[in-house]
Amino acid sequence: MKNTLILPLLATILLTACQSQPDSAGAARAETKGDSLGITGTWRLLTHTTITRKDTVVTDYTRNQKFLKIINGDHFAFLSHDLNPKKDSSNHFDAGGGTYTLVGDQYTEHLNYYSDRNWEGKPFVFTVRISNDTLTQRGMEKVENLGIDREIIERYVRSK
Repeated sequence: MKNTLILPLLATILLTACQSQPDSAGAARAETKGDSLGITGTWRLLTHTTITRKDTVVTDYTRNQKFLKIINGDHFAFLSHDLNPKKDSSNHFDAGGGTYTLVGDQYTEHLNYYSDRNWEGKPFVFTVRISNDTLTQRGMEKVENLGIDREIIERYVRSK
C-alpha cells in the first residue's frame, strides 16, 4: 500500500520542481532556447563603436583598459577597469549585469544591476553574430532620462 502512494507523490514533487519559477518581479522569465549560436562563455571586448546621429566614436579596448563579458545559461555580467590605474581614487572600474534572452540572433539584455542606476531595469536589444571566436553585438542604447539614443557595435573575442 505504501508503494502505491509514494510513486504518485514523487511524480507530483518532480513535476512541480520542474516548472518555471517567477523572477523577483513575479513574472515568469522567458527561457533561452538552447545556445545554438555558442554565446555562452567569457568574452573580451576588442572595440566599442558608438554612433550618435552623424558622430561615430570607436574605442579600442585592447589598450589601456580591459572589458570582459561573461554569459551563462540565463545571466550576463560585465566588468571593466583601467590597465594602468592611477594611484589615487580616480581609478575607473565599471560593472553590471542581469538576465538575458536569446531568440535566434536576437539577444536582449535586461540590465538588473549597474553602477549608474539610471540604466537599470531597461532592456537592450541586439543582433548578435559569431564568426569563429569573434562575437559581434549590434543594437540601440536608449535611456530617455539621460538623453541617450545611440547605436552601438561591440566586437568581442572569446577568452581562453
